[in-house]
Amino acid sequence: MNVILERVYLDGEVSQEIRQETVRSVESLLNMYKQWKIIDQDEEQIVFQKQVDDISPLLKANGYFGIANDGTLTIFNGNPNETDEIIQSFFQLDVKKLETHKRQELKNGIRIESKDQYFNVIETFKSYTQIKEES
Repeated sequence: MNVILERVYLDGEVSQEIRQETVRSVESLLNMYKQWKIIDQDEEQIVFQKQVDDISPLLKANGYFGIANDGTLTIFNGNPNETDEIIQSFFQLDVKKLETHKRQELKNGIRIESKDQYFNVIETFKSYTQIKEES
């Protein structure tokens, strides 16, 4: 039987691992993966899912916070000076409110190294969100 293990990370990234398991019974399979939740099942395969309390390996390996051309706080797959490949976008920043050093930090790219840093950067730049005026 094919067993698909889906890991859902805090940043929304989903990874899949496919395993071949010889199964005597569904109960034995459920016992092997008791930390996982079944999200799909048929005769040939079963899909388990687990929420991971961390950022994805992709972000840890190559994620950089930066600012997109439209002023959106964005995570790039690599340094924003070298790529335009976007992993995740967040919210519009009021660039005029940003201090010069904060603007320069985003322009240079802020390397993502941990879950705490990921949330700290988002929280820091939330105060610079652009508020849309009502008409």
